[in-house]
Amino acid sequence: MDTAEIRRRFLAHFEAAGHAVVPSASLLADDPNLLFVNAGMVPFKPYFLGQETPQWDRATSVQKCIRTPDIEDVGKTTRHGTFFEMCGNFSFGDYFKEGAIELAWTLITKPVDEGGFGLEVDRLYPSVLVGDDEAISLWMKVTGLPEERIVQLGNKENYWSMGVPGPGGPCSEILYDRGPDFGPDFDPTTLGPDMPVELEDRLLEIWNLVFMQDELSAVRSKSDFDISGSLPRKNIDTGMGLDRVALLLQGKQNMYEIDVMYGVIAKAEEMTGKTYGADAGDDVRFRVIADHVRSSMMLIGDGVTPGNDGRGYVLRRLLRRAVRSMRLLGCEDRVLPELMPVSRDVMGQTYDNLLTDWPRISQVAFAEEDAFRKTLQSGTQIFDTAAAEVKQTGGTTLSGERAFALHDTYGFPIDLTLEMAAEAGLTVDEQGFRGLMAEQRERAKADARAKKGAHGDTAVYRGILDEHGPTEWLAYETLETESRPLAVLSGGAATQRLAEGEIGELVLDRTPFYAESGGQVADAGEIVFDGGRLEVIDVQRPIKGLVVHQVRVLEGELDAGREVHARVDPEWRIGARQAHSGTHVVHAALREVLGPTALQSGSYNRPGYLRLDFGWTQGLSPQQVRDIEQVSQQALRADLAVSWDYMTLDQAKEWGAIALFGETYDNTKVRVVEIGGPWSRELCGGTHVDHSSQIGTVVVTGETSVGSGNRRIEALTGVEGFAYLARERDVVAQLTGVLKTQPDDLVGRVQGLTERLKVAEKELEKARLAQLLGASAELAARAEQVGPVKVVAHRADGAGGGDVRNLAMDVRGRLPQGEAGVVVIIGSADGRVSVVAATNDEARARGLSAGELVRAVGPLLGGKGGGKDDVAQGGGSDASRIDEALALVTSEVARVAG
Repeated sequence: MDTAEIRRRFLAHFEAAGHAVVPSASLLADDPNLLFVNAGMVPFKPYFLGQETPQWDRATSVQKCIRTPDIEDVGKTTRHGTFFEMCGNFSFGDYFKEGAIELAWTLITKPVDEGGFGLEVDRLYPSVLVGDDEAISLWMKVTGLPEERIVQLGNKENYWSMGVPGPGGPCSEILYDRGPDFGPDFDPTTLGPDMPVELEDRLLEIWNLVFMQDELSAVRSKSDFDISGSLPRKNIDTGMGLDRVALLLQGKQNMYEIDVMYGVIAKAEEMTGKTYGADAGDDVRFRVIADHVRSSMMLIGDGVTPGNDGRGYVLRRLLRRAVRSMRLLGCEDRVLPELMPVSRDVMGQTYDNLLTDWPRISQVAFAEEDAFRKTLQSGTQIFDTAAAEVKQTGGTTLSGERAFALHDTYGFPIDLTLEMAAEAGLTVDEQGFRGLMAEQRERAKADARAKKGAHGDTAVYRGILDEHGPTEWLAYETLETESRPLAVLSGGAATQRLAEGEIGELVLDRTPFYAESGGQVADAGEIVFDGGRLEVIDVQRPIKGLVVHQVRVLEGELDAGREVHARVDPEWRIGARQAHSGTHVVHAALREVLGPTALQSGSYNRPGYLRLDFGWTQGLSPQQVRDIEQVSQQALRADLAVSWDYMTLDQAKEWGAIALFGETYDNTKVRVVEIGGPWSRELCGGTHVDHSSQIGTVVVTGETSVGSGNRRIEALTGVEGFAYLARERDVVAQLTGVLKTQPDDLVGRVQGLTERLKVAEKELEKARLAQLLGASAELAARAEQVGPVKVVAHRADGAGGGDVRNLAMDVRGRLPQGEAGVVVIIGSADGRVSVVAATNDEARARGLSAGELVRAVGPLLGGKGGGKDDVAQGGGSDASRIDEALALVTSEVARVAG
């Protein structure tokens, strides 16, 4: 049974049982604690937390997931990968334990010809939490299994929580016995409380049923927490691993061999000439390739672009590990253009955006591979230098610090470092490297732990919403309204009043203020009442349905319950509307100039200013920037109508509306903003002008990189755009006045002056160098005789590194032929000290080394350096000890050659 059919049967089974079929959410989690959706329940978390009211009593989904805590271990086991699909069914206060058990058991044991999966009952073992007698009884009742077939496991295996205070509950797993080829025999009555490691491959967990019934007040670890009471509504959250069930129903040894994965391995075999199954080490690499190619493609499909932190860094690691693994298998050519289309073709049968958006997805992936290939080239050079230094000092081990720097700073994988070190006859301090990696991971985990608990901050807002209902939001209809305060907050807690000068939060029953979202900043304005006035500093939606105003009391004292008048600053709103509509115009112009793959990946707009990030792999030419600006201006001149309408998400997509990656949309109703008909259609909740001409102007002020595969355009609109052009005009007027020329001749005049300045600077440089080298003959003539060696140790104040080197080389050439000679010049300029040592053949024959001399004086100068025996260079920052360093040179020459 192919994976698509398993997915279809799962959804059909639960839809027939009254569940609403909910499409998969984006992989980009709408959660401050998560980078990615890592479980099927994540999109439903607000319902389980009581932050939102679910629109169904029961639901089912097949959710895209990414888990990345142990990327380095992918492929080493045959059960875990980064991307996976979690089939789930959910009950929000509807059915509970018995219903969840019955629905799951029916599907997996029902014969194939009746729409089920037909798994053999004698191979299935339910597990429950130790002491959950109710679950044991229900499993026996529903399945007819004897009690000895039910495995009892401890909290570590069979208790679920989010890792923070909130809902939790015992679990029941469904385990499938894969037989003696996958592990030793076992007695199900003696397995607990922890599942033996040696049985994890044999007893494969295929489904986990979470009975969400407890309120947790403290969660110290997965197995250590306090239960403060019972939840008012008991919920069900289950997850069936699609890949794991597929490997069973397709008769495969592991998840990497199922239909949606193995095609990439087969292609990799063809490209490398290696055979999967012939070598354990190679098999790990094949599995890494299959997993990472698919995971990377799915992430890019949901709008992630490679970067150096967060989601972008995870994607970059996945792509580079796939490319690296192909290299370790012997393929050094470009590989993603061959591998990724294989994964696209099978996954695209379910996720059609992989097919329709393939030009953008492939562009991002292939550009990252090209960048990594360059990294490998430069990293190889850096490694060669590090290896040479180790050998030069007589060592045989590359330090963990150097290996970590290659990995962390240059993106050079540790596997390649190990491979190249072995080829060079060196070892690597792997323990040191792993220690530094562990420290880095711990810092990341500490950051993540620090961010947890965000849900607790919403409790006060949830209470306000539950008591008073949602805010009546009037930002689209009016700029001012009479309102009634529902709550006044100070420091996150309710208060009765705010005194003059205090900053607090105010929740109104109705508001005209736009709350920050979709890249548009919140409105500015004021809230007035009899005898007082508040400045609105910020407006946010901490939970869905509630608008919260951050205010500063300018006059009077605000008492809770007092009637107020809320009014938005009209000039602020005009500027915000111009900037947001301008963002849509620039986005449409961008796609017209560059093509449909140039899609917005983020935006920010405030009155008079817009910033638009978009996926693109190279900088734009000046002409492309001018074209984008010109297309935008033409759209303004055409006075295009701006309108908006509400429709379902599916209708909006059919209409050609662009949905911003990573945003969460309600499929029952989305707002589509249209400018000039189909020219610009985007899902957007922002405020906009009525006609494009009202934007005033669009002036592009910059185009820059914001990471690999991401560019940024900045522009000004409205009055701010005209002010920018006026300043440019004033600069031109001032320059034409100073240079006594006309505006049309200004560029030529400045170019002429620049060329003359360059010529003058070259002449000055020649004169300065001639003066510097003019002292060479005198320095050579005054060389000090130290034993059998002529020594020139000279201080050159005002001379930088290049001048010091030129002087040292010139002086060495003027020393008497046939006599041993050493030249050391130390210069200082701009706060930096430069030292160059040069020796001739005769000096080197007496054991004198330029590199050793530089290394000897480096510490005195607050720096270091080195080089070859004939010429060496170094530097430092302490010019106060130059004379001491020169004296040390003389004593070193005497010691070595005396």
